[in-house]
Amino acid sequence: MEFGFDTRTEELRSRLTAFLDEHVHPAEPVFAEQRARATGDDRWTAPPVVEDLKAEARRQGLWNLFLPGEHGAGLTNLQYAPLAELTGRSPHLAPPALNCAAPDTGNMEVLSEFGTPAQRKEWLEPLLAGEIRSAFAMTEPDVASSDATNIETRIVRDGDSYVINGRKWYISGAMNPKCAILIVMGKTDPDAERHRQQSQILVPRDTPGVEVRRGMEVFGFDDGDHGGHAEVVFHDVRVPAGNLIGEEGGGFAIAQARLGPGRIHHCMRLIGMAERALELMCRRAAGRVAFGKPLAAQGVVQEWIAEARVEIEQLRLLVLKTAWLMDTVGNRGAHTEIQAIKIATPAAVQRIVDRAIQVHGAGGVSQDFPLAHLWAAARTLRLADGPDEVHKRSLARRELKKYGTP
Repeated sequence: MEFGFDTRTEELRSRLTAFLDEHVHPAEPVFAEQRARATGDDRWTAPPVVEDLKAEARRQGLWNLFLPGEHGAGLTNLQYAPLAELTGRSPHLAPPALNCAAPDTGNMEVLSEFGTPAQRKEWLEPLLAGEIRSAFAMTEPDVASSDATNIETRIVRDGDSYVINGRKWYISGAMNPKCAILIVMGKTDPDAERHRQQSQILVPRDTPGVEVRRGMEVFGFDDGDHGGHAEVVFHDVRVPAGNLIGEEGGGFAIAQARLGPGRIHHCMRLIGMAERALELMCRRAAGRVAFGKPLAAQGVVQEWIAEARVEIEQLRLLVLKTAWLMDTVGNRGAHTEIQAIKIATPAAVQRIVDRAIQVHGAGGVSQDFPLAHLWAAARTLRLADGPDEVHKRSLARRELKKYGTP
């Protein structure tokens, strides 16, 4: 196997590293100060420094790196992996600065692959330009949404329109006033085959009947950095029939196509988060003295540091293998590996960040270090895009089939 990155990847890594060192990391305290001063709707809008970073990133050509094909930078998953990892070192600033932040990334992928020319013109183009934000409305509070076939929101054809009724929550980005469009998943035919009941449809956020009810907290954080997570209710929301994405009954398949790249992007960034946590842990251990010697001389701390390095290297190799498979045999051919990284990466990174917090003592849970936010993000990703247990169940069943188990 070839473990080296190609020339283009190395060149982009170098440019992105310089961008992070010269612009993003120095902007982190500015970002925190601007967030602390924000009130009202500004709580859910990215601070002004993010727009400054976006302008600089676009000027440098570090823009839409996640999206392959004609609409994006044309990178493969393998080329994008080390770049996404770098952005994970500053997860609240770097991804939006490069227009590579969820949920917009997944929504752009959906519109790029399944949207009509008219849908792409109206919604994909301003998303690619970073002019608007978007949301993906799938999860519901009243059903176990880990099984997407449970979704109860109804999308009913009425002449030249569809009428939508339902209740969603943890809809990422929907609190942001710049969120202009929601991709909503619901049932168009409850009597169809189980995986053909669902469809996806475009709903402008300002459509009558769309009620963005409240922002949902995540471990006590409002997560306003990325536009929050909203509870959204749809009361007889009427949109043109032309807003349907793909065909009726194709919603589940579209969701699966969307979630595959989303899962690996999260894992790529998580590795960068782990690298940042390990760096902070080493610096703290080297600079703090307890009981007459540096924390770095304590055996337990050395064990944590060694284990973190081993786990990061293991995870990176598995993520890179998964990216390579997605490029060469497609998302379906990489299904096992996608599930494996989704199981392994958030749990391991949560553990690494937790140990970094422990080395920092009270500082680790404070606002003076990024570790509390990193821990909450890693822990949340054990639920987002499918909880650990669902992926383990599916992966185990696939393994057992090799031995004749139905």
